[in-house]
Amino acid sequence: MTRIDRASRMIAAAPAVVYEALLDRGAVEAWLPPEGMRGRIERWDPRPGGGFRMALTYLDPTGEPGKTSDATDVVDITFAELVRPERVVQTAVFQADDPAYAGTMAMTWHLAPNGDGTDVTVTATGVPPGIDQAAHEAGITSSLANLASYVEAVT
Repeated sequence: MTRIDRASRMIAAAPAVVYEALLDRGAVEAWLPPEGMRGRIERWDPRPGGGFRMALTYLDPTGEPGKTSDATDVVDITFAELVRPERVVQTAVFQADDPAYAGTMAMTWHLAPNGDGTDVTVTATGVPPGIDQAAHEAGITSSLANLASYVEAVT
């Protein structure tokens, strides 16, 4: 069976607002890092075939070492598909020497209207085997909570 990591959240904002937060550099830098991390975007090109590079730094690297260095994960993201305001498909490649983190992971962000809000479901496939599934799903859940806080504050 192929591994699928998934998390969902209802966000009290219209799909168009959530979609824009998925493609705005400042927004992504603010909400994407899960709890316990901070992020910095190093390049940004929000179009199909474009993407970004993000350095995620662990605030306390003693609990879980980084994939790129002791305290950092660097990931190159490509926007594989952009369907306004329904879906963003990304591919992610971690910069890591450890083969357990090698490969290309796909992350699909599904946005579905639900009353005055949006059901957001993130599905990850091709997750490198070095990434613990429970920890990954907790990280996605944390990012979704950050996204909700971010967009709900501006609407």
